Amino acid sequence: MSDTLIPAAGETSPATAVDDLARALGVRKITVLTEEILRDGSGALAASVTRAAAAAVVRNPWVGSGVSADLAPETERLAPVLAKILTDRLTAALGGAGEVEAFGKSAVVGLRGEVEHAAALIHTPFFGNLVREFLEGTSILSFSDDRAEPGISIAVPMWHKEAASTRSHYQTITLSLSDAPHPDEIVVVAAASTGSRPHPRIGDRTTDRPVTAQILEGILQ
Repeated sequence: MSDTLIPAAGETSPATAVDDLARALGVRKITVLTEEILRDGSGALAASVTRAAAAAVVRNPWVGSGVSADLAPETERLAPVLAKILTDRLTAALGGAGEVEAFGKSAVVGLRGEVEHAAALIHTPFFGNLVREFLEGTSILSFSDDRAEPGISIAVPMWHKEAASTRSHYQTITLSLSDAPHPDEIVVVAAASTGSRPHPRIGDRTTDRPVTAQILEGILQ
């Protein structure tokens, strides 16, 4: 039996408190995409793999600031909250942090912002370290960042949460939000997977033979 924190009268649970804080900091909505992969190509998987992406649409606190503006204060205030609310959704969707094998992150800023605004919310320890901790990983997180209009396809790359060079777990989940990011918003995404790509069979760095440009001598003859 899992322990559930039930708030006393007049109190709020930690999950409710962090969601309230996210709302106060300008989070407009949270979207969770989950996909369960049962087969790929001509073959069924021995065990299904579930991938999920949790996306928060948040007001860009730096719109209208100059390119020399200090991004640190808002980053330190907002990024940890985003890390918490997004990983809460991922662990709920995937059955807990112990089920996660691969993870990644992404951010897309609206057209009134800078790409650096997106980067500020995912590329510092205030986001990455917490996502790693909450999902019980040790690797750095793979990532993407961009500036775009609403409806863009956001491809979030993932790799193994403890061994980034494990090639079997290189994979991507793609989502799009029809109404985000608005010009003055940022979409921040955390993603995770319970397993590898379907049918991985291209080897790994531990089994690769040495390869240099000399192989072209035989190919180009």
